[in-house]
Amino acid sequence: MVRALVVALVLAVAGCGSTAAVSAPPGAPRTACRTVTIAVNPWVGYRANVAVVRYLLEHELGCTVVEKNLTEVASWEGIAGGTVDVVLENWGHDDLKKRYIDDRKVAVELGLTGNRGSIGWYVPAWLAREHPGITDWTNLNRYAGLLGGVLLDGDPSFVTNDAALVRNLGLNLTVTYAGSEAKLIEAFRAAEAGRTPLIGYFYEPQWLLSEVGLVRVRLPRYTPGCDADPKTVACDYQPYDLDKIGRKAFVDSGSTAASLIKNFTWTNADQNAVARDLTVGGLPPDRAAKRWLDAHPSVWKQWLI
Repeated sequence: MVRALVVALVLAVAGCGSTAAVSAPPGAPRTACRTVTIAVNPWVGYRANVAVVRYLLEHELGCTVVEKNLTEVASWEGIAGGTVDVVLENWGHDDLKKRYIDDRKVAVELGLTGNRGSIGWYVPAWLAREHPGITDWTNLNRYAGLLGGVLLDGDPSFVTNDAALVRNLGLNLTVTYAGSEAKLIEAFRAAEAGRTPLIGYFYEPQWLLSEVGLVRVRLPRYTPGCDADPKTVACDYQPYDLDKIGRKAFVDSGSTAASLIKNFTWTNADQNAVARDLTVGGLPPDRAAKRWLDAHPSVWKQWLI
C-alpha cells in the first residue's frame, strides 16, 4: 500500500474541506490521528468491522488503536464517559440515541455502515422440509414438544424481544440462552448435522447463513411502532440499517480517524467474508483485514478521501 502518498492525500483533502469528511466545528483545523478507542461488541461481524477499520487507522493514518470489549449498552455509556470514541455497528437503540445524542449531546451519528441487519427466529432447513408448518408462528405450539419447549437465544446482551414475544403470543416455549454467538452457531451446526430439532434466535449479516441452511419463522408482521413497548411487543423484529456512533468531542476534534470512520461502508457479503476468515479460517484480525483490503482497494481508498 502506498502509505505515505495516501496520508499526504488525506491531509491535503482534509485541508480543502472535503464534503465526504466529518465536519469539525467552524474554524477548527483538521488534526493528525493520535489514539482512537473502539468499542468491540460480542459478535464476529462487529469484529470484522473492527479488524478492517483498525488496519487502516494504523497502517494508513498512523493511529494508535485501543479496543474495549463491551456490550452494546456499555459502549454507549463509554462514549458518554469519554472512554470510548466510536461504536462501529449500532443496532437501532433509539432510546440510547435520544439519551446520548438528543438530550445529553455527547454522541453523534457517523452514518450508515452499508450493512442491512435482520433479526428473527430460525429452524434448520431439514426441519422445515419435514414439518412445513413449523415456519409459521401460529403452529409453534403444535411443535413445542418436538422442540423440547425451548427457544434458543445467543448472548444475553444482544438486542432481543424474545421473552416478551413468547409470552405475548401465548407460546409454550421458554427462552434459553446459549451464552454467546459462538455457542449459538455451534448449536445450529449441531442441529443440522445431527438432525436435532431446534428453533432459535439468529440474524444477518452472519457468515453461517451461507453454509448452513436455516429457514426463518414467520412472526406477526412488523409495523413501525409495534415494538415500542417491550412489555407488549407481539410482532417481528424491525429491519435495521446499521450505523456508526461517535463521541462528539472526538468528532469535533477534527481527527482524520473520524473522517475515515464516517466514510467506512461495505456490504453484508464483505463483512461475512472477513468474519468467516476470523472464525472458520482462524486468521488473526490483521491478516483477515489485509486479505479483504488487498482484494478491494477501490472500495477502501474511497474511505480515505
